Amino acid sequence: MEQRGRKARTPRQFWFALMVVFDILWRGATAQIRYSISEEVQDGTVVGNIAKDLGLDKSALKDRGYRIVTGSTEPLFQVNQNDGILYVKKIIDREEVCDRTSPCLINLKTVLENPLEIHYVAVEILDINDHSPVFTEKEKRLEISESALPGARFQLQAARDPDVGQLSIQQYRLSHNEYFRLEVKDRGEDLKVPFLVLQKQLDREKAGKHKLRLTAVDGGKPAKSGAIEITVDVLDVNDNSPVFTKELYSATLKENVSVDTVVIQVNATDLDQSANSEIIYSFGNEVDAKLKDIFKIDANTGEIKVIGKIDFEKSKSYEIDIQASDKGQVPLTTDKSVMITVIDVNDNAPEIEVTSFSSSIKEDSKIGTTVALISVRDLDSGINGKVICTIKEDVPFTLSPSLQENMYAVVTRSQLDREMVAHFEFTIIAKDTGDPSFSTEKTMSVVVSDVNDNNPEFLTSPYVFYITENNSPGASVCSVKASDRDESDNAVISYNILRDGSEGNKLTSFLNINSETGDILALKSFDFETLKKFQFQVVATDSGTPSLSSNVTVHVFILDQNDNAPVILYPVSSNGSAEGVEETPRNVNAGHLVTKVRAYDADIGYNGWLLFSLQEVTAHSLFGLDRYTGQIRTLRSFTETDEAEHKLLILVKDNGNVSLSATATVVVKLVEPREAFAAADVKSATKDDEDNNVTFYLMITLGSVSTLFLISIIVLIAMQCSKSTDYTSKYLQETNYDGTLCHSIQYRSGDKRYMLVGPRMSIGSTIVPGSHANTLVLPDRRGTSTEVRSKLLLSLLYDVEPDCFQVVATDSGTPSLSSNVTVHVFILDQNDNAPVILYPVSSNGSAEGVEEIPRNVNAGHLVTKVRAYDADIGYNGWLLFSLQEVTAHSLFGLDRYTGQIRTLRSFTETDEAEHKLLILVKDNGNVSLSATATVVVKLVEPREAFAAADVKSATTDDEDNNVTFYLMITLGSVSTLFLISIIVLIAMQCSKSTDYTSKYLQETNYDGTLCHSIQYRSGDKRYMLVGPRMSIGSTIVPGSHANTLVLPDRRGTSTEVRKLFAKTVACFY
Repeated sequence: MEQRGRKARTPRQFWFALMVVFDILWRGATAQIRYSISEEVQDGTVVGNIAKDLGLDKSALKDRGYRIVTGSTEPLFQVNQNDGILYVKKIIDREEVCDRTSPCLINLKTVLENPLEIHYVAVEILDINDHSPVFTEKEKRLEISESALPGARFQLQAARDPDVGQLSIQQYRLSHNEYFRLEVKDRGEDLKVPFLVLQKQLDREKAGKHKLRLTAVDGGKPAKSGAIEITVDVLDVNDNSPVFTKELYSATLKENVSVDTVVIQVNATDLDQSANSEIIYSFGNEVDAKLKDIFKIDANTGEIKVIGKIDFEKSKSYEIDIQASDKGQVPLTTDKSVMITVIDVNDNAPEIEVTSFSSSIKEDSKIGTTVALISVRDLDSGINGKVICTIKEDVPFTLSPSLQENMYAVVTRSQLDREMVAHFEFTIIAKDTGDPSFSTEKTMSVVVSDVNDNNPEFLTSPYVFYITENNSPGASVCSVKASDRDESDNAVISYNILRDGSEGNKLTSFLNINSETGDILALKSFDFETLKKFQFQVVATDSGTPSLSSNVTVHVFILDQNDNAPVILYPVSSNGSAEGVEETPRNVNAGHLVTKVRAYDADIGYNGWLLFSLQEVTAHSLFGLDRYTGQIRTLRSFTETDEAEHKLLILVKDNGNVSLSATATVVVKLVEPREAFAAADVKSATKDDEDNNVTFYLMITLGSVSTLFLISIIVLIAMQCSKSTDYTSKYLQETNYDGTLCHSIQYRSGDKRYMLVGPRMSIGSTIVPGSHANTLVLPDRRGTSTEVRSKLLLSLLYDVEPDCFQVVATDSGTPSLSSNVTVHVFILDQNDNAPVILYPVSSNGSAEGVEEIPRNVNAGHLVTKVRAYDADIGYNGWLLFSLQEVTAHSLFGLDRYTGQIRTLRSFTETDEAEHKLLILVKDNGNVSLSATATVVVKLVEPREAFAAADVKSATTDDEDNNVTFYLMITLGSVSTLFLISIIVLIAMQCSKSTDYTSKYLQETNYDGTLCHSIQYRSGDKRYMLVGPRMSIGSTIVPGSHANTLVLPDRRGTSTEVRKLFAKTVACFY
């Protein structure tokens, strides 16, 4: 038995393998993967090598998670991840899987990840002849009236064979008899219905019963069959069958219609009478029981009604056999088929399936990066099954359709920014196009991961801190704080101070910063008197890769403390102590100024405001001390009883919170007047005369020396002008010059010196063709002709070309004739220069300034003046000033023409201590240009109400001495200049030489700055010598249009002067 089974299986497996190979070759040609296997094969049977057929790398299948995507049902196949071969997982019964569907296809979806790939594989289950035809009944009884005419047809029970195609029922065989023959009606879907056809009229008297055998045979090899016994009872009398009024009954029906809906009504008639003509309608005997659960027929009216659910997705049409029977003793029946077509309605919502999904994406991902893959489907058909997918929210994602129908990729459509939105939750809507439409929603959540794309940001910029002097070294003086909008390590910030070693950054060596907190420590104590403010830069760097940083400028202002005691300036004794002796005549009146105590305090404000007081005095009624100026005056006249010597102890203290002080001692000695004050008067008069005489003599001396100095200068100029005019013959040998020469300019760059010469041309000079009007041919006055290329100085200074030039027109005749014309070019101004702020200007170059004024100033006080200029002319350069922003409009006013800022009223205690003014400066051009300046006005407390008066008094006391001192300095200066001019004059006279050639052309050690040019007239022409000289080895700098000469540095080399640079230029008026 086992051997027979093996022998039978061997050819079957051979044919199966041959069919698989043929199917693979055929499918490959159509670029599709499709396999075929027979049903009932053993589990583990090889279906095909998917990896080989798809050209996949076998070694990467397992790493990329190669698998079959399955649903909730148990899979029928499995794939080997090592070699990519598809196997049968369990025995497959085609009839169980596909029922009667042909072909029976099982679609598999295989997935590869990293990167994601989806491949579709179709496996066709081939039928085998494993079922025999079967009739539902073993025996069938028919009643046929004897009046039945030949040709009458009687439908028999059809056999059922679960196999399909060629293996299903192929034919029916009826046992041999003379009365009946067999007809078979093919209804498709492997359904063949047998009919018993009467071919000879029955005679009940001859044969009241006929036994027939109906055999159903399938198309297998060998064929299988099934049989049923049919008994035909011959009835008498009723010999007319019902007849339907239509040849074909058909109807359309929408799915999901309500119960009791009438689908169609059939109608039949019978020529008999009485009960034999009454018709009863019913379903045919062969109608499937499932149809009877959906439809019913009214036996009397023939109406077919709906009693169950009509579902287009289960069946698109129904064919129902209707039987009309009369009520005769032997009822006659007629069969008719009714075709019902189901119309689809939109009753199924789309389904969304997520094939692949990545819940996190980097914020710097490129546009078009795939986040997820989804597939949608709708069981409806036609327009009802067409699905449109959209994303509900406004998010930076979009759906991109793939090549496979109803497959979409969720991709980024714009750049992501985690700092703006770190998490996206969006809904995918799948909506069909039916009416009414159905939709399905699927919510997805995507987290945006951080990358380091944000620089640290300081809370403010710049930082301004105020710290008091004498701070504790090592203590925190200020703190900066920065934030980073990134997260994790990308937001961890470290701080450091920028130390570039420049002169302005030397103080950073005394500062330290906590790299984590930003606290800034001072390593030394600051002194307001030596340092009032400084600035430095702090750099904040995050910990990302690569790291990002930003910096901020920190301004630190040192606040004054009362740490300096007053210093006594007068009186001061020879040993340095604050002691002095003053002699006062006894006959002075009350209010006489005995002396004045002078002192100063290095602090400012109240800390530097000094007050004077008498601590000790021998006679309080004799002397008084002004507490603000320090002046000691007599309170009354002296008497004979007053002591001859009085000691005064003066205390000088400041107004700090903890005041500091110093003391001075003044001893006042009373002396007797001599000869009723005559001697004193004579002495005083003599002293006054002496002072006046000294001043008078100094003024006379100064005037004399100044006169001599002027005379020497005049003589020097006259000598220079009287020099021989033989330069013409020596240098230019030309007597006809008519141009006025201008100055030359020389400058130094590195170890070389340069000279620019211009701006005019001499008569006889012609413009060289192709030289862009900067090459002049100057006749060599010594017999040769050379080319001098000179870009005119006017072009360098004003960005315009010369205002006039000449054009020469020459004919080609022999001799040629020519004429010239003067072309005047006038450049008109345009408003192309914005105003430039001259004041205020801060240290970093911006137009910002701080002005401090006392609180006690009156209305109209000049705070400051904004100065600006415009390089344009006329209306384009006419500037107007206006206040754009001001903290208090009632306090300050701005003159729109002069730029003066003045107070509009006196300040009150309620006024703020600081006011910011933004001034707009604009010109009057058609399209005006403007600039802005910022002035910060700080109100400060007045310092020493009488300090200015004290200084004025001291100045008045010293004026006489200062006049004498200044006269002496002036006299000394003028005398020195006079001596220098005499020495220069003598040196020039001694150095005169008739060999001008050697004097000007043979000098080898010149290293001075070029002086002004020298011009002179010879005949009707004028000439210029630019110089004083040009060094040997001077070369024209390439690219300078031949107007820049390189002069060797005379400090390093000694060469011979090769030539005298002479240039003649003419000016056209």
